[in-house]
Amino acid sequence: MDSKSVVDMIEASSGVHFSGFHMDALESRNTEMGQPTTSASEKIYKQPFVIGVGGGAASGKTTVCDMIIQQLHDQRVVLVNQDSFYHNLTEEELTRVHEYNFDHPDAFDTEKLLCDMEKLRHGQAVDIPNYDFKSYKNDVFPARRVNPSDVIILEGILVFHDPCVRDLMNMKIFVDTDADVRLARRIRRDTVEKGRDIGAVLDQYSKFVKPAFDDFILPTKKYADIIIPRGGDNHVAVDLIVQHIRTKLGQHDLCKIYPNLYVIQSTFQIRGMHTLIRDSQTTKHDFVFYADRLIRLVVEHGLGHLPFTEKQVTTPTGSVYTGVDFCKRLCGVSVIRSGESMENALRACCKGIKIGKILIHREGDNGQQVCRGIFLYTRVNVPWGCLFMSLGNVSILLNSDHFLGPSIIWQLIYEKLPQDISKRHVLLLDPILGTGNSAVQAISLLISKGVPEFNIIFLNLISAPQGVHVVCKRFPRIKIVTSEIEIGLNEDFRVIPGMGEFGDRYFGTDDDQPVVAPLHNNIN
Repeated sequence: MDSKSVVDMIEASSGVHFSGFHMDALESRNTEMGQPTTSASEKIYKQPFVIGVGGGAASGKTTVCDMIIQQLHDQRVVLVNQDSFYHNLTEEELTRVHEYNFDHPDAFDTEKLLCDMEKLRHGQAVDIPNYDFKSYKNDVFPARRVNPSDVIILEGILVFHDPCVRDLMNMKIFVDTDADVRLARRIRRDTVEKGRDIGAVLDQYSKFVKPAFDDFILPTKKYADIIIPRGGDNHVAVDLIVQHIRTKLGQHDLCKIYPNLYVIQSTFQIRGMHTLIRDSQTTKHDFVFYADRLIRLVVEHGLGHLPFTEKQVTTPTGSVYTGVDFCKRLCGVSVIRSGESMENALRACCKGIKIGKILIHREGDNGQQVCRGIFLYTRVNVPWGCLFMSLGNVSILLNSDHFLGPSIIWQLIYEKLPQDISKRHVLLLDPILGTGNSAVQAISLLISKGVPEFNIIFLNLISAPQGVHVVCKRFPRIKIVTSEIEIGLNEDFRVIPGMGEFGDRYFGTDDDQPVVAPLHNNIN
């Protein structure tokens, strides 16, 4: 690949970004180019940011919601009111409507609410009922059509009561307002907007509203992520909430779910390098060059998550500079063999760092992986059958019992890590996070060696959402640092759009060659 083609590709990279943000652009661009889109991309939708706003009646929930919507004017925001999901009253209940408790959880059609919210979260438009508070029916007025949006705000007195509804929310806000203020607002609202008699309003408040607040609404305050005193009058709180929402909207969907997932900020340079290493026509020389550049960025970003201590130094001018001192107790562990491609970048950033190795090999056609050991090995032609090799202080056993078919190749039994690894922060190196099974095995092995989960930082170039879910759910205290989130996995459990077999492309080996790597004399 000549220099001109490289520049052209970097300039062309300002188009689609395979991070899940611009799938519409991807499909339209593929259509223009006459290329079919993958079935996975057709199923991709951008997860909305769901906000629950709860609190007592007339606490100022709607005002807070309106303020949030107003400040997020450049985003698609939709408001869903829990009041729209009241049950229709039966003829018998209508005759005793003043004895009906509208503040009880059973007054709401929670199943309908859950169904509509799930559809919105999955990119489907829904028809929200328009409840009439004079006839106590939801079919008097036409339903309100609500389209999928970037932000969904669910507002109501009991939105935090049902755990299934709570689980839909990315942020839970409780509006806390003095009871006397809420009563005054309720009287004004129910008499003017709903045409009720003030005596009936007060009777309902003392009989149903206040007891329901004490029994059902106030206890849900403990589920809130944010409590806003004074409701809509608290402009500072609303401003901070909007800033947080904007930060979350700028993140990949998975980062909203897993705070321990970090995707390095994308630039045209990063997208250009991704374009080059993903291109099947890129030469090995260019693939290695641009892969190394990306790996260096990921490693540098990962090192930024290590603990630092403050340190003062004297500059050549005699001035005192207050900075930080690097973390000293650190080591790397690469997952053979693709992970070895990341070692040079780590050594370039951390002089003299100790690096161990892990071999994890696919055991079946369903993408399941099993950890076989930590070892050093040489480039040799391994014959079928049982072979025992002794390389200095390293022994490898290859057992013919594990050559039972084309999908089961070998089993290696050996371990060697820095002896004091349990006292170190560990950078786990593997450029591709696919199914997540191999990562789980590697992390489990490190933990079994005494490494605290929160001391592990997993570095990779690209990550499939399935693998992120598997790793983050199993190990919520580790950190994952990646440069891009992929669309997903295909039926063969390969990452798509992906970049092919990373190890083969980086080391220049063919798919049919034995999976062996260069000899390393020792583990530092």
